[in-house]
Amino acid sequence: MGRLFGTDGVRGLANGDLTPELAMAVAVAAAHVLAGVEGPRPKAVVGRDPRASGEMLEAAVCAGLASAGADVTRVGSLPTPAVAHLTAELGADLGVMLSASHNPMPDNGIKLFARGGHKLPDEIEDAIEEAIRHNAAREWTRPAGAGVGRIGDFHDGGELYVEHLLTTLTHRLDGITVVVDCANGAASAVAPELYRRAGATVIAIAAEPDGLNINEGVGSTHLDVVRKAVLEHHADIGIAHDGDADRCLAVDAEGNTVDGDQIMAIIALAMKDAGTLTEDTLVVTVMSNLGLTLAMRDAGISLVTTGVGDRYVLEALRAQGLALGGEQSGHVVMPAHATTGDGLLTALHLMARMASSGKTIAELAGAVTRLPQVLINVRVQDKAAVAAAESVAAAVAEAERELGETGRVLLRPSGTERLIRVMVEAASQEDAEAVAHRIAKVVADVG
Repeated sequence: MGRLFGTDGVRGLANGDLTPELAMAVAVAAAHVLAGVEGPRPKAVVGRDPRASGEMLEAAVCAGLASAGADVTRVGSLPTPAVAHLTAELGADLGVMLSASHNPMPDNGIKLFARGGHKLPDEIEDAIEEAIRHNAAREWTRPAGAGVGRIGDFHDGGELYVEHLLTTLTHRLDGITVVVDCANGAASAVAPELYRRAGATVIAIAAEPDGLNINEGVGSTHLDVVRKAVLEHHADIGIAHDGDADRCLAVDAEGNTVDGDQIMAIIALAMKDAGTLTEDTLVVTVMSNLGLTLAMRDAGISLVTTGVGDRYVLEALRAQGLALGGEQSGHVVMPAHATTGDGLLTALHLMARMASSGKTIAELAGAVTRLPQVLINVRVQDKAAVAAAESVAAAVAEAERELGETGRVLLRPSGTERLIRVMVEAASQEDAEAVAHRIAKVVADVG
Protein backbone atom coordinates (compact mmCIF):
# COMPACT_ATOMS: atom_id res chain seq x y z
CA MET A 1 0.00 0.00 0.00
CA GLY A 2 1.41 3.38 -1.00
CA ARG A 3 0.86 6.53 1.03
CA LEU A 4 -2.86 7.13 1.45
CA PHE A 5 -2.89 10.80 2.34
CA GLY A 6 -2.02 13.36 -0.29
CA THR A 7 -1.91 17.13 0.09
CA ASP A 8 -5.64 17.19 0.86
CA GLY A 9 -6.80 13.91 2.35
CA VAL A 10 -7.34 10.55 0.67
CA ARG A 11 -8.43 10.76 -2.95
CA GLY A 12 -8.94 8.39 -5.87
CA LEU A 13 -11.39 6.69 -8.20
CA ALA A 14 -14.49 5.91 -6.15
CA ASN A 15 -15.10 2.17 -5.86
CA GLY A 16 -11.70 1.66 -7.51
CA ASP A 17 -8.83 3.19 -5.56
CA LEU A 18 -11.20 4.50 -2.91
CA THR A 19 -13.41 1.57 -1.92
CA PRO A 20 -16.10 1.40 0.79
CA GLU A 21 -13.79 -0.97 2.67
CA LEU A 22 -11.00 1.60 2.66
CA ALA A 23 -13.40 4.39 3.63
CA MET A 24 -14.60 2.32 6.58
CA ALA A 25 -11.02 1.56 7.64
CA VAL A 26 -10.10 5.27 7.50
CA ALA A 27 -13.17 6.11 9.58
CA VAL A 28 -12.42 3.52 12.27
CA ALA A 29 -8.76 4.56 12.51
CA ALA A 30 -9.68 8.26 12.57
CA ALA A 31 -12.16 7.70 15.41
CA HIS A 32 -9.49 6.00 17.52
CA VAL A 33 -6.63 8.37 16.70
CA LEU A 34 -8.58 11.63 16.81
CA ALA A 35 -11.20 10.91 19.45
CA GLY A 36 -10.05 7.84 21.34
CA VAL A 37 -12.56 5.42 22.81
CA GLU A 38 -11.58 5.43 26.48
CA GLY A 39 -13.11 8.75 27.44
CA PRO A 40 -16.52 10.30 26.73
CA ARG A 41 -18.46 8.96 23.76
CA PRO A 42 -16.89 10.47 20.62
CA LYS A 43 -18.90 12.66 18.28
CA ALA A 44 -18.36 13.00 14.54
CA VAL A 45 -19.79 15.24 11.82
CA VAL A 46 -20.00 13.80 8.29
CA GLY A 47 -20.75 15.81 5.15
CA ARG A 48 -20.27 15.33 1.43
CA ASP A 49 -20.51 16.97 -1.95
CA PRO A 50 -23.34 15.80 -4.24
CA ARG A 51 -21.42 13.35 -6.41
CA ALA A 52 -23.18 9.98 -6.63
CA SER A 53 -20.43 7.93 -5.01
CA GLY A 54 -20.70 10.10 -1.91
CA GLU A 55 -23.83 8.25 -0.90
CA MET A 56 -21.97 4.92 -0.89
CA LEU A 57 -18.89 6.28 0.87
CA GLU A 58 -20.96 8.19 3.41
CA ALA A 59 -22.65 4.93 4.40
CA ALA A 60 -19.28 3.23 4.82
CA VAL A 61 -17.76 6.09 6.84
CA CYS A 62 -20.79 6.34 9.12
CA ALA A 63 -20.76 2.58 9.67
CA GLY A 64 -17.06 2.67 10.52
CA LEU A 65 -17.44 5.54 12.96
CA ALA A 66 -20.46 3.93 14.66
CA SER A 67 -18.63 0.61 14.92
CA ALA A 68 -15.86 2.43 16.79
CA GLY A 69 -18.43 3.80 19.23
CA ALA A 70 -18.77 7.31 17.81
CA ASP A 71 -22.09 9.08 17.47
CA VAL A 72 -22.44 10.44 13.94
CA THR A 73 -24.22 13.57 12.76
CA ARG A 74 -24.81 13.63 9.01
CA VAL A 75 -25.12 17.16 7.66
CA GLY A 76 -25.75 16.24 4.01
CA SER A 77 -24.37 17.99 0.95
CA LEU A 78 -22.49 21.10 2.09
CA PRO A 79 -19.21 22.85 1.22
CA THR A 80 -16.05 21.56 2.85
CA PRO A 81 -15.62 24.75 4.93
CA ALA A 82 -19.18 24.33 6.18
CA VAL A 83 -18.36 20.86 7.47
CA ALA A 84 -15.22 22.24 9.15
CA HIS A 85 -17.31 25.01 10.74
CA LEU A 86 -19.97 22.57 11.94
CA THR A 87 -17.34 20.26 13.40
CA ALA A 88 -16.42 23.13 15.70
CA GLU A 89 -19.92 24.54 16.14
CA LEU A 90 -21.46 21.19 17.15
CA GLY A 91 -18.60 20.30 19.47
CA ALA A 92 -17.55 17.21 17.51
CA ASP A 93 -14.31 15.34 18.09
CA LEU A 94 -13.75 14.94 14.37
CA GLY A 95 -15.26 15.86 11.03
CA VAL A 96 -15.31 13.97 7.73
CA MET A 97 -15.90 15.53 4.32
CA LEU A 98 -16.40 13.27 1.31
CA SER A 99 -15.33 15.15 -1.79
CA ALA A 100 -12.78 15.15 -4.59
CA SER A 101 -13.00 18.93 -4.85
CA HIS A 102 -12.45 19.99 -8.50
CA ASN A 103 -11.80 16.43 -9.75
CA PRO A 104 -14.18 14.75 -12.24
CA MET A 105 -17.30 13.00 -10.96
CA PRO A 106 -15.90 9.42 -10.89
CA ASP A 107 -13.32 10.45 -8.28
CA ASN A 108 -13.99 11.02 -4.61
CA GLY A 109 -12.03 11.71 -1.47
CA ILE A 110 -11.98 11.77 2.32
CA LYS A 111 -10.96 14.94 4.13
CA LEU A 112 -10.60 14.78 7.90
CA PHE A 113 -10.88 17.50 10.51
CA ALA A 114 -9.81 17.40 14.14
CA ARG A 115 -11.62 19.10 17.03
CA GLY A 116 -12.33 22.70 16.22
CA GLY A 117 -12.55 21.96 12.48
CA HIS A 118 -8.80 22.04 11.83
CA LYS A 119 -7.05 20.03 9.12
CA LEU A 120 -4.69 17.34 10.33
CA PRO A 121 -0.92 17.76 10.69
CA ASP A 122 1.34 15.20 9.03
CA GLU A 123 2.00 13.27 12.22
CA ILE A 124 -1.71 12.62 12.83
CA GLU A 125 -2.25 11.51 9.24
CA ASP A 126 0.75 9.23 9.66
CA ALA A 127 -0.75 7.72 12.81
CA ILE A 128 -4.06 7.05 11.05
CA GLU A 129 -2.29 5.56 8.07
CA GLU A 130 -0.09 3.39 10.28
CA ALA A 131 -3.18 2.06 12.06
CA ILE A 132 -4.78 1.13 8.74
CA ARG A 133 -1.59 -0.37 7.34
CA HIS A 134 -1.13 -2.69 10.32
CA ASN A 135 -4.84 -3.41 10.71
CA ALA A 136 -4.87 -2.06 14.24
CA ALA A 137 -8.66 -2.54 14.29
CA ARG A 138 -8.01 -6.18 15.16
CA GLU A 139 -6.56 -5.04 18.48
CA TRP A 140 -9.27 -2.49 19.30
CA THR A 141 -12.24 -3.61 21.36
CA ARG A 142 -15.45 -3.23 19.41
CA PRO A 143 -18.31 -1.80 21.46
CA ALA A 144 -21.56 -3.73 21.66
CA GLY A 145 -25.10 -3.01 22.74
CA ALA A 146 -25.52 0.58 23.91
CA GLY A 147 -21.85 1.19 23.17
CA VAL A 148 -22.40 1.14 19.40
CA GLY A 149 -22.53 4.63 17.94
CA ARG A 150 -25.78 6.18 16.75
CA ILE A 151 -26.30 7.91 13.39
CA GLY A 152 -28.60 10.90 12.99
CA ASP A 153 -29.23 13.79 10.60
CA PHE A 154 -28.86 17.53 11.16
CA HIS A 155 -30.81 19.61 8.65
CA ASP A 156 -29.89 23.13 9.76
CA GLY A 157 -26.19 23.00 8.94
CA GLY A 158 -26.48 25.13 5.82
CA GLU A 159 -28.38 27.83 7.66
CA LEU A 160 -25.87 27.92 10.54
CA TYR A 161 -23.05 28.22 8.03
CA VAL A 162 -24.70 31.04 6.06
CA GLU A 163 -25.52 32.92 9.26
CA HIS A 164 -21.92 32.60 10.38
CA LEU A 165 -20.57 33.98 7.08
CA LEU A 166 -22.97 36.92 7.20
CA THR A 167 -21.56 37.92 10.59
CA THR A 168 -18.15 38.41 8.93
CA LEU A 169 -19.48 40.84 6.34
CA THR A 170 -17.70 44.19 6.44
CA HIS A 171 -19.98 45.94 3.94
CA ARG A 172 -23.28 44.97 2.33
CA LEU A 173 -23.29 44.06 -1.35
CA ASP A 174 -26.26 46.19 -2.44
CA GLY A 175 -25.89 47.33 -6.05
CA ILE A 176 -23.62 44.47 -7.12
CA THR A 177 -24.85 41.97 -9.70
CA VAL A 178 -22.98 38.67 -9.48
CA VAL A 179 -23.09 35.50 -11.55
CA VAL A 180 -22.18 32.53 -9.37
CA ASP A 181 -21.15 29.23 -10.97
CA CYS A 182 -21.70 26.55 -8.33
CA ALA A 183 -20.08 23.74 -10.40
CA ASN A 184 -23.22 21.65 -9.76
CA GLY A 185 -21.50 20.99 -6.46
CA ALA A 186 -21.76 21.53 -2.75
CA ALA A 187 -22.28 25.30 -3.03
CA SER A 188 -25.40 24.98 -5.18
CA ALA A 189 -27.90 25.79 -2.44
CA VAL A 190 -25.92 27.92 -0.01
CA ALA A 191 -23.84 30.22 -2.25
CA PRO A 192 -26.73 31.94 -4.09
CA GLU A 193 -28.63 32.25 -0.80
CA LEU A 194 -25.64 33.79 0.97
CA TYR A 195 -24.94 36.40 -1.69
CA ARG A 196 -28.62 37.37 -1.94
CA ARG A 197 -28.90 37.81 1.82
CA ALA A 198 -25.74 39.92 1.73
CA GLY A 199 -27.51 42.31 -0.66
CA ALA A 200 -26.30 41.29 -4.12
CA THR A 201 -28.43 40.58 -7.17
CA VAL A 202 -27.58 36.96 -7.91
CA ILE A 203 -27.69 34.96 -11.13
CA ALA A 204 -26.95 31.33 -10.27
CA ILE A 205 -25.69 28.88 -12.89
CA ALA A 206 -24.60 25.23 -12.66
CA ALA A 207 -26.61 25.00 -9.44
CA GLU A 208 -28.65 21.88 -10.19
CA PRO A 209 -26.59 18.89 -9.02
CA ASP A 210 -27.84 15.44 -9.97
CA GLY A 211 -24.94 13.43 -8.60
CA LEU A 212 -23.36 13.01 -12.02
CA ASN A 213 -22.79 16.54 -13.32
CA ILE A 214 -20.45 17.96 -10.67
CA ASN A 215 -17.55 19.89 -12.29
CA GLU A 216 -18.73 18.75 -15.73
CA GLY A 217 -17.54 21.62 -17.93
CA VAL A 218 -18.37 24.16 -15.21
CA GLY A 219 -16.89 25.67 -12.06
CA SER A 220 -13.50 27.15 -11.29
CA THR A 221 -11.67 24.87 -13.74
CA HIS A 222 -13.91 25.89 -16.68
CA LEU A 223 -14.23 29.67 -16.50
CA ASP A 224 -15.65 30.10 -20.01
CA VAL A 225 -19.13 29.29 -18.69
CA VAL A 226 -19.21 31.98 -16.01
CA ARG A 227 -17.42 34.39 -18.37
CA LYS A 228 -20.19 33.98 -20.98
CA ALA A 229 -22.91 34.45 -18.37
CA VAL A 230 -21.33 37.63 -16.98
CA LEU A 231 -21.21 39.17 -20.46
CA GLU A 232 -24.75 38.03 -21.26
CA HIS A 233 -26.26 39.48 -18.06
CA HIS A 234 -24.00 42.55 -17.91
CA ALA A 235 -22.99 41.52 -14.40
CA ASP A 236 -20.39 43.29 -12.29
CA ILE A 237 -18.52 40.12 -11.37
CA GLY A 238 -18.56 36.39 -11.87
CA ILE A 239 -17.66 33.94 -9.10
CA ALA A 240 -16.74 30.33 -9.90
CA HIS A 241 -16.56 27.72 -7.15
CA ASP A 242 -15.18 24.19 -7.35
CA GLY A 243 -17.06 21.03 -6.40
CA ASP A 244 -16.70 21.42 -2.64
CA ALA A 245 -16.51 25.24 -2.63
CA ASP A 246 -13.31 25.56 -0.63
CA ARG A 247 -12.01 27.92 -3.29
CA CYS A 248 -13.18 30.46 -5.82
CA LEU A 249 -11.92 32.31 -8.85
CA ALA A 250 -13.52 35.36 -10.42
CA VAL A 251 -14.00 37.18 -13.72
CA ASP A 252 -14.53 40.89 -14.19
CA ALA A 253 -17.32 42.60 -16.15
CA GLU A 254 -15.35 42.16 -19.38
CA GLY A 255 -14.82 38.46 -18.74
CA ASN A 256 -11.17 38.70 -17.75
CA THR A 257 -9.93 36.19 -15.19
CA VAL A 258 -9.18 37.35 -11.64
CA ASP A 259 -7.01 34.61 -10.16
CA GLY A 260 -6.19 33.65 -6.60
CA ASP A 261 -3.14 35.91 -6.44
CA GLN A 262 -5.19 38.95 -7.40
CA ILE A 263 -7.99 37.96 -5.02
CA MET A 264 -5.49 37.66 -2.16
CA ALA A 265 -4.03 41.05 -3.02
CA ILE A 266 -7.45 42.72 -3.02
CA ILE A 267 -8.39 41.26 0.36
CA ALA A 268 -4.92 41.89 1.82
CA LEU A 269 -5.08 45.56 0.87
CA ALA A 270 -8.60 45.84 2.32
CA MET A 271 -7.47 44.25 5.58
CA LYS A 272 -4.37 46.46 5.75
CA ASP A 273 -6.57 49.52 5.36
CA ALA A 274 -8.84 48.21 8.13
CA GLY A 275 -5.90 47.39 10.41
CA THR A 276 -6.77 43.69 10.52
CA LEU A 277 -3.86 42.30 8.48
CA THR A 278 -1.67 40.97 11.28
CA GLU A 279 1.92 42.23 10.99
CA ASP A 280 0.96 43.43 7.48
CA THR A 281 1.87 39.93 6.27
CA LEU A 282 0.35 37.60 3.69
CA VAL A 283 1.07 33.86 3.44
CA VAL A 284 1.42 32.44 -0.09
CA THR A 285 2.85 29.33 -1.75
CA VAL A 286 5.85 29.04 -4.04
CA MET A 287 3.46 28.99 -7.03
CA SER A 288 2.19 32.54 -6.49
CA ASN A 289 3.14 34.86 -9.32
CA LEU A 290 6.08 37.20 -8.86
CA GLY A 291 3.69 39.99 -9.76
CA LEU A 292 1.96 39.47 -6.41
CA THR A 293 5.29 39.71 -4.60
CA LEU A 294 6.12 43.00 -6.31
CA ALA A 295 2.64 44.46 -5.70
CA MET A 296 2.68 43.56 -2.01
CA ARG A 297 6.19 44.95 -1.60
CA ASP A 298 5.04 48.25 -3.06
CA ALA A 299 2.06 48.26 -0.66
CA GLY A 300 4.23 47.57 2.39
CA ILE A 301 2.98 44.03 2.85
CA SER A 302 5.43 41.23 3.63
CA LEU A 303 5.11 37.67 2.34
CA VAL A 304 5.67 34.32 4.01
CA THR A 305 6.11 31.57 1.41
CA THR A 306 5.21 27.89 1.93
CA GLY A 307 5.12 24.70 -0.11
CA VAL A 308 2.20 23.96 -2.41
CA GLY A 309 -1.04 23.01 -0.65
CA ASP A 310 -3.46 24.99 1.49
CA ARG A 311 -2.57 22.80 4.49
CA TYR A 312 0.91 24.33 4.50
CA VAL A 313 -0.57 27.79 4.25
CA LEU A 314 -2.76 26.92 7.23
CA GLU A 315 0.19 25.66 9.23
CA ALA A 316 2.10 28.90 8.64
CA LEU A 317 -0.92 31.02 9.53
CA ARG A 318 -1.46 29.17 12.79
CA ALA A 319 2.22 28.98 13.74
CA GLN A 320 2.78 32.71 13.27
CA GLY A 321 -0.66 33.99 14.24
CA LEU A 322 -1.25 35.61 10.85
CA ALA A 323 -4.57 36.70 9.35
CA LEU A 324 -4.56 35.90 5.62
CA GLY A 325 -3.06 33.41 3.21
CA GLY A 326 -3.83 31.34 0.17
CA GLU A 327 -2.95 29.89 -3.19
CA GLN A 328 -2.99 31.05 -6.78
CA SER A 329 -5.64 28.39 -7.45
CA GLY A 330 -8.18 30.27 -5.36
CA HIS A 331 -7.86 28.69 -1.90
CA VAL A 332 -7.91 31.64 0.50
CA VAL A 333 -7.79 31.26 4.28
CA MET A 334 -8.97 33.87 6.78
CA PRO A 335 -8.35 32.31 10.21
CA ALA A 336 -10.44 34.87 12.06
CA HIS A 337 -13.51 33.46 10.34
CA ALA A 338 -12.66 29.95 9.09
CA THR A 339 -10.33 27.07 9.87
CA THR A 340 -9.78 26.16 6.23
CA GLY A 341 -9.98 27.62 2.73
CA ASP A 342 -13.49 28.94 2.13
CA GLY A 343 -14.60 29.99 -1.35
CA LEU A 344 -17.85 31.58 -0.16
CA LEU A 345 -16.16 33.61 2.56
CA THR A 346 -13.55 34.73 0.02
CA ALA A 347 -16.15 35.82 -2.53
CA LEU A 348 -18.13 37.64 0.15
CA HIS A 349 -15.12 39.72 1.20
CA LEU A 350 -14.02 40.27 -2.38
CA MET A 351 -17.39 41.77 -3.25
CA ALA A 352 -17.48 43.71 0.03
CA ARG A 353 -14.26 45.44 -1.06
CA MET A 354 -15.94 46.37 -4.35
CA ALA A 355 -18.94 47.77 -2.51
CA SER A 356 -16.97 49.71 0.11
CA SER A 357 -14.45 51.17 -2.34
CA GLY A 358 -16.86 51.88 -5.19
CA LYS A 359 -14.34 50.32 -7.56
CA THR A 360 -14.88 47.60 -10.13
CA ILE A 361 -13.25 44.22 -9.69
CA ALA A 362 -11.04 45.03 -12.70
CA GLU A 363 -9.77 48.20 -11.02
CA LEU A 364 -9.05 46.34 -7.79
CA ALA A 365 -7.35 43.43 -9.57
CA GLY A 366 -5.12 45.93 -11.37
CA ALA A 367 -3.05 46.17 -8.20
CA VAL A 368 -1.26 43.03 -9.41
CA THR A 369 0.46 42.91 -12.77
CA ARG A 370 0.89 39.20 -13.46
CA LEU A 371 4.20 38.23 -15.03
CA PRO A 372 4.05 35.66 -17.84
CA GLN A 373 4.41 32.20 -16.32
CA VAL A 374 5.38 28.99 -18.12
CA LEU A 375 5.10 25.54 -16.55
CA ILE A 376 6.65 22.46 -18.19
CA ASN A 377 6.28 18.95 -16.76
CA VAL A 378 9.39 16.87 -17.51
CA ARG A 379 9.09 13.09 -17.11
CA VAL A 380 12.17 11.60 -15.43
CA GLN A 381 13.32 8.27 -14.06
CA ASP A 382 15.04 9.56 -10.92
CA LYS A 383 13.82 12.76 -9.27
CA ALA A 384 16.60 12.61 -6.67
CA ALA A 385 19.26 12.49 -9.37
CA VAL A 386 17.82 15.60 -10.98
CA ALA A 387 17.77 17.41 -7.65
CA ALA A 388 21.44 16.58 -7.06
CA ALA A 389 22.69 17.26 -10.60
CA GLU A 390 25.26 20.04 -10.91
CA SER A 391 24.22 20.71 -14.50
CA VAL A 392 20.64 21.42 -13.39
CA ALA A 393 21.80 23.70 -10.60
CA ALA A 394 24.07 25.55 -13.03
CA ALA A 395 21.24 25.99 -15.56
CA VAL A 396 18.95 27.39 -12.88
CA ALA A 397 21.63 29.74 -11.54
CA GLU A 398 22.35 31.04 -15.04
CA ALA A 399 18.66 31.63 -15.68
CA GLU A 400 18.23 33.48 -12.39
CA ARG A 401 21.14 35.79 -13.23
CA GLU A 402 19.61 36.39 -16.64
CA LEU A 403 16.14 37.18 -15.30
CA GLY A 404 17.24 39.30 -12.35
CA GLU A 405 14.43 40.83 -10.25
CA THR A 406 11.95 40.61 -13.12
CA GLY A 407 11.79 36.82 -13.21
CA ARG A 408 11.89 33.64 -11.22
CA VAL A 409 12.72 29.93 -11.64
CA LEU A 410 11.16 27.11 -9.63
CA LEU A 411 11.86 23.39 -9.97
CA ARG A 412 9.42 21.20 -8.04
CA PRO A 413 9.21 17.39 -8.05
CA SER A 414 5.73 15.90 -8.31
CA GLY A 415 4.59 14.23 -5.12
CA THR A 416 2.94 11.31 -6.92
CA GLU A 417 4.48 11.02 -10.39
CA ARG A 418 7.97 10.78 -11.91
CA LEU A 419 7.84 14.40 -12.97
CA ILE A 420 9.87 17.52 -12.39
CA ARG A 421 7.80 20.67 -12.79
CA VAL A 422 9.81 23.50 -14.31
CA MET A 423 8.20 26.88 -13.74
CA VAL A 424 9.63 30.13 -15.07
CA GLU A 425 8.34 33.70 -14.80
CA ALA A 426 9.78 36.52 -16.85
CA ALA A 427 9.03 40.01 -18.09
CA SER A 428 7.81 38.61 -21.44
CA GLN A 429 6.15 35.41 -22.56
CA GLU A 430 8.95 34.79 -25.04
CA ASP A 431 11.63 35.02 -22.36
CA ALA A 432 9.67 32.76 -20.00
CA GLU A 433 9.21 30.11 -22.68
CA ALA A 434 12.83 30.24 -23.83
CA VAL A 435 14.25 29.88 -20.32
CA ALA A 436 11.75 27.19 -19.31
CA HIS A 437 12.49 25.04 -22.35
CA ARG A 438 16.23 25.48 -21.86
CA ILE A 439 16.08 24.27 -18.25
CA ALA A 440 13.60 21.50 -19.13
CA LYS A 441 16.09 20.10 -21.66
CA VAL A 442 18.83 19.96 -19.02
CA VAL A 443 16.43 18.23 -16.60
CA ALA A 444 15.41 15.71 -19.27
CA ASP A 445 19.04 14.96 -20.13
CA VAL A 446 19.81 14.17 -16.48
CA GLY A 447 16.59 12.36 -15.67
